[in-house]
Amino acid sequence: MLAEMHPAYFALVMATGIVSLAAQLLGHRAVAVALFALNLVFYAVLVVCAVLRVVRHRDRVVADLFHHGRSFGFFTAVAATEVIGSQLLLVTAWQRAALAAWAVGIVLWLVLTYTIFTVITVKSEKPSLADGINGAWLLIVVAAQSVAVLGAQLAPGMSAAELVLFFCLVVWLGGVMLYIWIIALIFYRYSFFPLNPSDLSPPYWINMGAAAISTLAGAMLVAAAGRSPVVTAVLPFVRGLTLLWWATASWWIPMLLILGLWRHVYRRFPLKYDPLYWGAVFPLGMYAVCTARLARAVEAPFLIDLARGFMWVAFVAWLAAAVGLAARLARRRAA
Repeated sequence: MLAEMHPAYFALVMATGIVSLAAQLLGHRAVAVALFALNLVFYAVLVVCAVLRVVRHRDRVVADLFHHGRSFGFFTAVAATEVIGSQLLLVTAWQRAALAAWAVGIVLWLVLTYTIFTVITVKSEKPSLADGINGAWLLIVVAAQSVAVLGAQLAPGMSAAELVLFFCLVVWLGGVMLYIWIIALIFYRYSFFPLNPSDLSPPYWINMGAAAISTLAGAMLVAAAGRSPVVTAVLPFVRGLTLLWWATASWWIPMLLILGLWRHVYRRFPLKYDPLYWGAVFPLGMYAVCTARLARAVEAPFLIDLARGFMWVAFVAWLAAAVGLAARLARRRAA
């Protein structure tokens, strides 16, 4: 199981954490606390498994790093760490632990960003665009924006708030740049290469999730703008770009649902548990959270009901994925 462990398995923590945060923001404290406790267990287990995999199956880890499709899954470790940090801050108000998680996430983000991009740039054998790119590439955007989100939440309680918010603004804008580059390649792959049902894997939901977390990062910068003259100076731009990100995330939802129907209903691709489905749960929860935050950032309280609806959709999707995971573990134990 360690040898086969997908680099993107930390999406389990991302999905559980974001549903917990949505519940916390929308007034369902008991759900938020229960999922937070569960998420601490998930995170600890996955960290141990990741370390053991490096020790016992280093060749498989290196192979994943050199793989165009799987390598970006490592960025789930960054986003998972930052989501845990947000839970520590919002669910338990444990700021020091959240700050430690933010620092660890920054280190992971920097190391993985420049390692993976260097590897895929200089390696001699490369796949075609159709075989090499998928929605998981956008996890690099999710990782960057998760750093910006937690930093913007921590900044008001820090003495260096102005510097922290400037850093978060720069990281947020860098994530915007990366999304534009990568989504252009994904659209090109959609439009000019044949698409089989097996190609349309769950990570394509990250097309929406990356835009949703970019919305959240922008909304958190708006909320903390009073602590930073730089953010205050560009506040209208930040608000407008944040709304643009939310509109982008909203546009993706019907498109992804249509493609899902084409995959599973029209083409009858079997719907069974895959660890990559956690990468589809996370965007749903993130859309709920970012919509709730956007409602405050642009003074649109009518969006709160939409956020509540998506929170329950994300919770049901989380339950379905959790049942699938439990069933797979039971079958492996029985075997």
